[in-house]
Amino acid sequence: MSQGNLELEQQPQMPPPYSGWQASVAEYFNFAAYRTTFRTEIVAGLTTFMTMAYILVVHPIILSDAVFLVEPRDLFRELIVVTGISAAIGTLVMGLYAKYPFVQAPGMGTNAFFAYSVVLGLGIPWPTALAAVLIEGVIFIGLTVTDIRRHLITAVPSCIKASTTVGIGLFLAYIGLSGPTETGGAGLIVANEVTKTAFGSFREPATVLAVFGIFISTLFIVRRIKGALLWGISGTAILGWVLGVAPAPTGIFEIPTFPSHLFGQAFVGLGGINGSNWIDFLAVLLVFLFVDMFDTIGTLMGVGTQAGYIDENGDLPRANKALSADAIATTAGAIMGTSTVTTFAESAAGVAEGGRTGLTAVVAAGMFLVALLFVPIFEAIPAFATAPALLIVGVMMMSSVRSIRWEDMTEAIPAFVTIFFIPLGFSIAEGLAAGLILYPFTKVASGRSKEIPIVTWILAAIFIARFVFTALRFG
Repeated sequence: MSQGNLELEQQPQMPPPYSGWQASVAEYFNFAAYRTTFRTEIVAGLTTFMTMAYILVVHPIILSDAVFLVEPRDLFRELIVVTGISAAIGTLVMGLYAKYPFVQAPGMGTNAFFAYSVVLGLGIPWPTALAAVLIEGVIFIGLTVTDIRRHLITAVPSCIKASTTVGIGLFLAYIGLSGPTETGGAGLIVANEVTKTAFGSFREPATVLAVFGIFISTLFIVRRIKGALLWGISGTAILGWVLGVAPAPTGIFEIPTFPSHLFGQAFVGLGGINGSNWIDFLAVLLVFLFVDMFDTIGTLMGVGTQAGYIDENGDLPRANKALSADAIATTAGAIMGTSTVTTFAESAAGVAEGGRTGLTAVVAAGMFLVALLFVPIFEAIPAFATAPALLIVGVMMMSSVRSIRWEDMTEAIPAFVTIFFIPLGFSIAEGLAAGLILYPFTKVASGRSKEIPIVTWILAAIFIARFVFTALRFG
């Protein structure tokens, strides 16, 4: 039994009877089929938001290194607004249209590529880089309408889907535990020149508080207290503020700054494509396409498996709607002035709290908008406070490892490589790529090439081409 199905069975057998507008909402999101309640969905949405609220600060910091039009403080505020609005748009479409509890926001990894490789590395103006993101989103809308992106998901072998779930769980735990204490991270995993990584030091107050958070979150989980992860995050953050380990909020309310220097710059960037940079522009566009496509596929499969959505054929129901939401979010985000918007693996935190319908996403989307009015508070939530939630989500996602046929080496090897490279390669896309390239190789080597769908061959070829392309183009 998968973790997703286990969690589903732990929810109430039937939601309580509703009337009026509540009955309409419950019917729209099909509460009865998912055996969920308003309280469960709201807590799940709040938990997911709290787990990824860091994006409101981290993403602007990364992009501000490449976008230097105005005074840094004003620019940072504009980038926070763009981050929150683009996340709200994508997540709202995901919740209302696809009806999944998946949350979207500007992606980590692609934002670093945007800032450091494209703008600062290649010297491409940031509006032109935004134009590449805009075109990427339009292309994805076309691929979704023609059903091509959905077939890419169904072509992924079951062992790779399960291993992606496990890999994402380890990835989230690694992110949560390895954040440097200098920037408010947990510091439980630190860099080491001899051993690459090592265990952190309890001399660091942030590390001690992260461990405290792990214990209280674990207590809440094993006692089956609703909202366990949310209470763990809140309690750890408040204790950090009280003890002075993390700066307390400097205020409560702040009027959002309209992103006048960012909005619509993607259209300006289209005019910046010329004979001298069109090759670089095309290269950048292809990398954005590759990374976003397979990051999204990996995340949808991983979190979808955890939630119990994947059917007996290995398909994600309403996959096209979920992919459409992703494409619309990327397009809208580019217009707003941010790098690629994608589905976040942190959505697993809400799923772990029992969120099963689009109402979870709607609540999270609303919180992104509300957060823009309370930036000083959310800005003050330290990374060590979210580390326990990410660790426990990783534990929950590990259960999918049982569905991998470890006795069959043609599936065990690709699955292990996928699990291994997602956290250690710090990329869902790279781990998925490694597994999908090895899968047809192991099947052919064992004389079982007939088990390989044609689309899987195409995916493997695309990934190989991507590795060759990026190696030649970006070194």
